[in-house]
Amino acid sequence: MGDNNLIIHLEGLSYRYPGRDAHVIKDLDLRFYQGSRMGLMAPNGSGKTTLFHLIMGLLKPDAGRMTIFGNPVTRERDFQSVRRRIGLLFQDADDQLFSPTVLEDVAFGPLNLGKSKDEAIDISRKTLAFLNLSGFEDRITFKLSGGEKRMVALATVLAMEPEVLLLDEPTSGLDTHTRAKLEKVLNSLDLSCIVISHDYDFVDAVTENVYTMESGRILLDEALHIHRHEHIHKLGKQPHQH
Repeated sequence: MGDNNLIIHLEGLSYRYPGRDAHVIKDLDLRFYQGSRMGLMAPNGSGKTTLFHLIMGLLKPDAGRMTIFGNPVTRERDFQSVRRRIGLLFQDADDQLFSPTVLEDVAFGPLNLGKSKDEAIDISRKTLAFLNLSGFEDRITFKLSGGEKRMVALATVLAMEPEVLLLDEPTSGLDTHTRAKLEKVLNSLDLSCIVISHDYDFVDAVTENVYTMESGRILLDEALHIHRHEHIHKLGKQPHQH
């Protein structure tokens, strides 16, 4: 793809949490293009969530260069535009939801983008309907189930009409039915996305390429195949380890 379609360009990015000796992100390079749908699967602590937080400006890298939508981003004000165009679904829905009711939570983003109250409410209702959440408007946010919170958190992201989605463990807490609904929703969206998940089947269904991370870097190896281990043996119902 040409650089005109380059959305996120990371060069030699490094980050180490305060008080720790090892870098969780180390000399990481990434070129992410418009229209791409990328999956990231790696063990906990490998730097996946940290990478998202660096892209959104929630953390500041120790070294390296970040260019997003063609503009270098280093200061807080640089990321204000980034956050208008890239939607981040946090790993924990409770980090995303803070208003008393669902409608207030979903409308918060559009209001911050300068929409009138009526416009924000209209966008919120349409977004909830799109996610089959009509009737949730007056529900008390903290009383929702884990799966319901997850879908409402996604609604808060989609209501801002982003160009790119960063989804951190989007199937966490979802039952099989809701997971299938989310898969259908994501596949219906014409958005670039990066999906972090431990759910191989889900990642395989909603992305085009699946990569992993090791030593703080993304292994951009097209020959890399992450797969499930399926097997059969006697007494399979008995508890056992591998």
